[in-house]
Amino acid sequence: MSGNNRMLTGRVTSNKMEKTVVVEVRRRISDARYGKFVTKRKKYQAHDADNSCAIGDIVEILESRPLSKEKHWVVARVVEKAVEV
Repeated sequence: MSGNNRMLTGRVTSNKMEKTVVVEVRRRISDARYGKFVTKRKKYQAHDADNSCAIGDIVEILESRPLSKEKHWVVARVVEKAVEV
């Protein structure tokens, strides 16, 4: 992978698929009209080769070549594991 791929940090919301997790990335931007900060969120499907991610984990995902129709990201590392109850 080349050095200019995008990297995002988000929370795993689903791990029900084989070798795939859904990661929700939240970002705060300033509204153009009102100047208030608004939280935008987007979900990405990311490749998790060894099925190591659990729901609630905070992960870094790295942009890659298309792996399937909707999967263009790879889990780079798990930043923080979810607290188990």
